[in-house]
Amino acid sequence: MSADQHLQALTKVVVNNLENQHDWTQVQIHIQDNLPRPLIYGLPPKRLYVHPDEQIDIIKAEKQLNQRVPQEPELEWVLPLHLAEKWSISDFAAVFDAITAIPPGGEFVNANEDAQWQLWRGPKRGKRILLATVQDDSTVTYYWMHNGLVKPRQN
Repeated sequence: MSADQHLQALTKVVVNNLENQHDWTQVQIHIQDNLPRPLIYGLPPKRLYVHPDEQIDIIKAEKQLNQRVPQEPELEWVLPLHLAEKWSISDFAAVFDAITAIPPGGEFVNANEDAQWQLWRGPKRGKRILLATVQDDSTVTYYWMHNGLVKPRQN
């Protein structure tokens, strides 16, 4: 199997897993010249990640508004990998350098500039990728990877 065929098969396994096992919609394969391999992006059925500082802003807003702040899902990047692949920090850095924080079609619309919690969906959103690690039996395991340091969550 050639390297291109391997990447196509790997990407297909992850797309299938996202759509059929995890109910993602709007799943697209993203190819661009400065990426080492195709990426995937799509919309999960619920919000997958809340930055710890955003969580604080949401709690403040909910207290001020006296109602829950909606947590709509947002488009996410996915990087398909095989468990046997060896990736270096520079390989991951090349991917982060090539992408924008928000995948295509997920442009930020700020309804209220005073709402700090909304800025985490646009200008404050850091680059992140959901690593989709495929094993030989086609099991897919997902891990978050961020571009830079992110402080731990407060439970």
